[in-house]
Amino acid sequence: MKVSSLSRLAAALLLVAPALVACGESQKPQASAPPPPTVTVAKPIKRTVVDQDEYVGRFVAENSVEVRSRVSGYLEQVHFRDGQMVKEGDLLFSIDKRPFQNTLDQARANLTQARSNFEFTKADLARAQQLVRDRAIAEQVFDQRAQAHRNAQAAVAAQEAAVRQAELDLQFTELRAPIDGRIGDRRVSQGNLVTGGTSGSTTLLATIVSIDPIRFEFSFDELSFLRYERLARIRNDSARGLSTPVMLRLIDEPTFTHRGRMDFVDNVIDRSSGTIRGRAEFRNDGLFTPGMFARVQVPGSPEYDALLVPDPAIGTDQGRKFVLVVGEDNTAVSKYVTLGQVLDGNLRVIKSGLGGDDRVVVNGLMRVRPGQKVTPQEEGKPPAGAGPQAQAPQPQSR
Repeated sequence: MKVSSLSRLAAALLLVAPALVACGESQKPQASAPPPPTVTVAKPIKRTVVDQDEYVGRFVAENSVEVRSRVSGYLEQVHFRDGQMVKEGDLLFSIDKRPFQNTLDQARANLTQARSNFEFTKADLARAQQLVRDRAIAEQVFDQRAQAHRNAQAAVAAQEAAVRQAELDLQFTELRAPIDGRIGDRRVSQGNLVTGGTSGSTTLLATIVSIDPIRFEFSFDELSFLRYERLARIRNDSARGLSTPVMLRLIDEPTFTHRGRMDFVDNVIDRSSGTIRGRAEFRNDGLFTPGMFARVQVPGSPEYDALLVPDPAIGTDQGRKFVLVVGEDNTAVSKYVTLGQVLDGNLRVIKSGLGGDDRVVVNGLMRVRPGQKVTPQEEGKPPAGAGPQAQAPQPQSR
């Protein structure tokens, strides 16, 4: 009897236990869904832009001169410091001029002798003209005196040329700067023999390169060349765009700040590389050096109206670029776009795929997925529901 009562009590407890457990669970608070993430949105910036093509090139001097002597002799003196700036006409080297002075003196003496002989033959010819009229001398004698006069005249001309050459050689013993620019280091020290002349074995003394203005040479492909030619035709530019303004930056500069102008485009496309050489000219305060690398920007399109968004607002999906746009129902939707150049450091030109009134997610891109609800916050505006903050009371001075 007691055993059956206990069995019925245990069975009743087993039936009641699930109900008690369910009742306890129903009294527990259910976890609520997380709120939509807050993102910052902004409309694209509208701006008139020009596409810029970038190229790498080198600076070259407008003028470069190798200083070589026209006469041979011993180097007597050097009149400059290595690497200094020189002006056109500055004295650079002096060659021992004593042998050339002696040659000039001898040429002048020979000229004096030739002129004396010329005066004698001139007077002799004048006497012979009177004598031949009086038939006092034969015509053969007269012809001989006329020939002597002409020979003396030619000798004077030859000696005058010899004097001029000797004077030139004497002047060439002083080597002066032919251009303004910066001179390199001396290649020959004082006291060495310098070989002059016009042959390839002459002695190189120094090199001078002009500094201001300076040229920048670069190469671009055939497709770009055709594009520039068509742009020049659109602008009715008969000079093939040679006055086109360009921008340049050095390898340690973040932006293009140096202004210049195109001044030359080659007339032949290189068959081996399929490129053509272009050149721009820049003012130089001494910062640019021939042989230095830099990057140049060349306008590659007419002006057009474009939409710009911050570069961090652009995402990548398997190589395709997209932006997240918030619709009227606050749902994020991805739009695939075609990118252009970067302006002002972080603004990217959007060439296609985006509308001017789209609200683009510019902050919080990593917290949102396409199709997800968001809480949009206009860029530059305070959060919704946030009123002006009350100012804290200032302590009163006693």
